[in-house]
Amino acid sequence: MNQALTAILPLDGLQSAGTGPLYRKLRQSLEDAIRSGKLGHGDALPAERDLADYANVSRVTVRKAVDDLVKDGLLSRRHGSGTFVVRPMSRVEQPLTKLTSFTEDMARRGLVTRSEWLERGLFHPSPEEMMMLGLAPGTMVARIGRLRIGNDMPLAIERASISADFLPDPGALTGSLYAELEKKDARPVRAIQRISASNMKKNDAGLLEVPVGSAGLSIERVSYLASGRVVELTRSLYRGDAYDFVAELSLGEN
Repeated sequence: MNQALTAILPLDGLQSAGTGPLYRKLRQSLEDAIRSGKLGHGDALPAERDLADYANVSRVTVRKAVDDLVKDGLLSRRHGSGTFVVRPMSRVEQPLTKLTSFTEDMARRGLVTRSEWLERGLFHPSPEEMMMLGLAPGTMVARIGRLRIGNDMPLAIERASISADFLPDPGALTGSLYAELEKKDARPVRAIQRISASNMKKNDAGLLEVPVGSAGLSIERVSYLASGRVVELTRSLYRGDAYDFVAELSLGEN
């Protein structure tokens, strides 16, 4: 264990890590290890007892240093599992003037994307889905839920409802929803989005690998065909530390 810890936290570096209380020095050394990549995203932090023995400090000192890094979002505690590294995110600017898919957004930024399925199938619609999508009685609704990942970092949870007229076999969907809808001449041409702030609940925080209570952006999008028919109702939850939504405004004529 000491050999592994030496690679992460050289004792000479720990002693020279700034001034002030020991917990701040330990905190700075751990942060340096995270930002330099010595501790990678998803890595388990050594146990508090091992850190305390190695650095010759009390477990209270270790706990204070770790608590600070959890508050800053660089570490995440998982009940019953331990404490894990959360890689710092480079923020993504998302313009609000164009209707694009997650896959298209990430491809423009050179990020490698993938999805993990949370839900996929045909269902009897809820009253809200019937109203929002304008479904006739007896029409089924396709629901797809995905964890959206860019460069191996979970970025968003996306849950979409689409009339089965447009997506009769959601189980066959493997890539971009918009690309699939375009094949059926049903790609939306406009949308209304509502964005609100939220705090991550336990299940969502676990999927996005952030501490419970972390800031998130909840987005509801209703997308329309050129005919005015609603084609998609999507609710997404984005990591607040990863996204900035940007709108360009201009002064209207008097």
